[in-house]
Amino acid sequence: MVQNPNRLTTHRIHIQGVVRDLPLFPVAPELAIAVLNILGDVELCEAAAAGLTQALQGIDYHCLITAEAKSIPLAYAMARQSGKPYVVLRKHYKTYMGAALESSSHSITTGHAQKLYLDAKDRATVAGRRVVLVDDVISTGSTLTAMENLMHEAGAVVAARAAICTEGDPDRWRDVVALAHLPLFPWPAAEHPEGDHGHS
Repeated sequence: MVQNPNRLTTHRIHIQGVVRDLPLFPVAPELAIAVLNILGDVELCEAAAAGLTQALQGIDYHCLITAEAKSIPLAYAMARQSGKPYVVLRKHYKTYMGAALESSSHSITTGHAQKLYLDAKDRATVAGRRVVLVDDVISTGSTLTAMENLMHEAGAVVAARAAICTEGDPDRWRDVVALAHLPLFPWPAAEHPEGDHGHS
């Protein structure tokens, strides 16, 4: 079957001078999201990290917190640029993690509940500290809530929440430090009269 060349299949974003066309991916009947995958994209990670690090300059914080796995390169780049340590919340418990704390989240891309763990070593790093939660995309807020719950249980103070993109209702994420916003898309994707396969 020949695809209509005017059908919208990507969404274009601009991050600190870096342009990417994100593929649209259906996640529910009549609903699709623009998928941002920063794994292996050094240019985008470095640009996003620079933008977020600059945006967070006026905030007092000790370390960065992210969840496994797609946001790890972003948190690493931000840590390297800011000089702050970073902590990764794991999705699977390993015995070497000791007396880990546990929280649950729900992924919009997998459609399944996921657990997050803060291992004993990292509990000592965040206890009594001000932290910034970092994600690539904040969509439903489930992962963000799970991260916040773990930080609260560990005795940390969430100083800010940061992401490359927010998604969905922009009013819901006004308190998130973000570089771009992703709308939700009807699916099958609507015809685009200009024939543009991406848009700002």
